[in-house]
Amino acid sequence: MALDLPATPPADVVSSTADRLRPVRLWLYAVAAMIVLMVVVGGATRLTESGLSITEWKPVAGTLPPLSDAAWQAEFDKYRQIPQYQQVNRGMSLDEFKYIFWWEWGHRLLGRLIGFVFLLPFLFFLWRGLIDRALGWKLSGLFVLGGMQGAVGWWMVASGLVNRVDVSQYRLATHLTLACFILAATVAVAVSLKAPAERRPSPDWLRGYARILFAVVALQIFLGGLVAGLDAGLTYTTWPLMDGHIIPPAADLFVQQPVWRNFFENVLTVQFNHRLVAYLLLALALGHWLSARRVGGAVRRRATLILGLVWAQAFLGVWTLVHQVPIDIALAHQFGATLVLIAVTVNLVRLHEDA
Repeated sequence: MALDLPATPPADVVSSTADRLRPVRLWLYAVAAMIVLMVVVGGATRLTESGLSITEWKPVAGTLPPLSDAAWQAEFDKYRQIPQYQQVNRGMSLDEFKYIFWWEWGHRLLGRLIGFVFLLPFLFFLWRGLIDRALGWKLSGLFVLGGMQGAVGWWMVASGLVNRVDVSQYRLATHLTLACFILAATVAVAVSLKAPAERRPSPDWLRGYARILFAVVALQIFLGGLVAGLDAGLTYTTWPLMDGHIIPPAADLFVQQPVWRNFFENVLTVQFNHRLVAYLLLALALGHWLSARRVGGAVRRRATLILGLVWAQAFLGVWTLVHQVPIDIALAHQFGATLVLIAVTVNLVRLHEDA
């Protein structure tokens, strides 16, 4: 997941426009907060197995929930036609269906609200002349990505309506990763609209280190999506060993053919890779912190925050695993991933500005 960093104008120019662009920054931060909420609600929708409860994609007509007993029964009848009901939830009552329906409906409604919260202020700021051409193109790109995310969400749901009782892990990981890319891009644009309180020249290698850190966080989020899609967190629920091994036998890691499928479809391999990248991320965060100490100031403070968040996220990951994915801890783990992503994004933007 590469991040196209905003071009950095001279510090005096940024400072002179900071107050004028404050409403734009606050709006983008509000959008980012809503995206974080969307990621968490999406996680809850998955963990409650609610994602297939709405079997149609109606971007406009689907805004309203069923408003009568007959409408509820019609929705329930549609759900009873898919494999998940027939093979997993047969005998589910209408009230039980309503519970999972409300999760999926709320997730979709929040997506629509984000679209409106983005588009209407965007048009207003354009009208007021607060957004120049360059910023306008960036924000337009974010809006297009948001629309794509809705389509990807339906593409994911559609994978579970025929011949499956759940959604494709490939599509779930894509949906999660795209959401996090939109979050990172939104934060990057918002942060770039205000000059930092202090500037400290940072070496090129530290910026390179920050890019690697960002890339590994993005990879870990994608792997987390695969773990979620395969319910891999419900197996091998011990730590630090996996089925009695630090490194599982190669015969188990690469049992599927062709070999590449193991990295996406083998529960053992997918969970092992998620653990392995977590260890790598811990080491990178520590190395980044040790390097940033030489620069000091805000650079060191950001590195300290990143290190703390990564360690907390690792703890939540282990806790989620050994307790077999309780919803509250699992959602805290997913929320933690967004905080780590935001922290490494802000760090990357600020180091880019210090070049």
